[in-house]
Amino acid sequence: MAKLRVKLFGHARLEVDGQLAELTPTTFALLARLVTADGGAVTDDQLYRDAWDVIGSIVGDYKTQVQKRIFEIRKVVEDRAEPRMLLTERGRVTAYRLAIPRDSVDILQFADLVTTARQRTPDDKIELLLRALAFWDGNPLRDYAGQSWAAPAVRQLTRLRHAALLDLRDAYADSGRFGDALEIAERLALENPSDAGLVDSLWELREQVRNNPRKQVIREHFTDPSATVIVMSGDLFGQDDANLVVGFTDTFDTDTDRNIVISTESTQGQLLERLYAGDRGQLDRDLRGALARVPKVSVEARSAKPRGKLTRYPVGTVATLFHPTRRIFAVAYSKLGNDLIARSSQPELRASLENLWDAVYQYGQRKPVAMPLVGSGLSRTGVGHDELLELIVGSFLASARRRDFCPELRVIVPPAVFAKLNTAQVLRSLHDLLARRAEKEGAH
Repeated sequence: MAKLRVKLFGHARLEVDGQLAELTPTTFALLARLVTADGGAVTDDQLYRDAWDVIGSIVGDYKTQVQKRIFEIRKVVEDRAEPRMLLTERGRVTAYRLAIPRDSVDILQFADLVTTARQRTPDDKIELLLRALAFWDGNPLRDYAGQSWAAPAVRQLTRLRHAALLDLRDAYADSGRFGDALEIAERLALENPSDAGLVDSLWELREQVRNNPRKQVIREHFTDPSATVIVMSGDLFGQDDANLVVGFTDTFDTDTDRNIVISTESTQGQLLERLYAGDRGQLDRDLRGALARVPKVSVEARSAKPRGKLTRYPVGTVATLFHPTRRIFAVAYSKLGNDLIARSSQPELRASLENLWDAVYQYGQRKPVAMPLVGSGLSRTGVGHDELLELIVGSFLASARRRDFCPELRVIVPPAVFAKLNTAQVLRSLHDLLARRAEKEGAH
């Protein structure tokens, strides 16, 4: 039996066994009209008015036109499908009914998941609502915007999405996940700025997050590419199930003595203490092995650089360390001056991130990746926290669209930074940008 998928979020499309099926625009409009009938019969004259967008009296042999399009649909969806999915009901007038499984149509599956979620416990509700909202990767029935027959379905789906977001916000709060609830509340307030109740709820949740001693987490699930981005306050080195990213300078210095070259509070310093138990010799040996085939840029004279290492590597170099439990991606995104001050720039950081994802693709074994908000510490990038988050996540998603290499990115930040980040807004902006890009590509 052929596996059918009718997608009406964003640009309309039909897939048969995973392959895009070609239908003329008018025929697809007729198919979409039958979908919105939700299993009900639609007369041939009504199909003609709606699919051909006819206003006023019908002129010409409309029955033949409708039959022709019905045949075109049947040829695509019924050649290998049993039982028949497009039924004819004959009587005083001829009508047609689409008997397609609801889980084959994205807008119907979305509605069913939202409805089912309302009867479940908070944790189950969260899972179902996230699955439902993942379908919303573009406005429903976008290709038929403004047509009278599509408007009621669009209004119903839009109301259902709003209700789903409210339910998800409340389910997160009921589960004590106030950071996630705050993300949804921020999205709702942004979409409905005149709703005083939503604004009040947002401020209440912000206060709860501020006073909540538990770990703060905000998630965004993307569908194109299929990946999850998590921004959280917590311990980078406590992410035991993830590979780690640690920022370095172009000299890959590791000396934390008296905090002169490398600070013990930096991620390099914590890497040395937490994963190498203070054994700098072993860390240096691992770095030398990882850098053995990387061309050197220069070697400083000891008189010019009195402390630390002398060999410089290209900014953007990634040294992959094979720790017993995970990979450590040591990325040199800044240059350490001979005055021992690290300096970087947005272009250097962007190039370093592209090299990082290449290394993750090659060595990461599709495990989640956890990293700090690189560029926000002592590297003097001159880039704000929100812009850094957008740069990091945007670079990750761009790479993930080209290849399937990592299911989840976690950006770990200190609690003080987490409170200042406009995380939900940054992630939502990236989500919308990707949706628009996918729609534009689909149009071509």
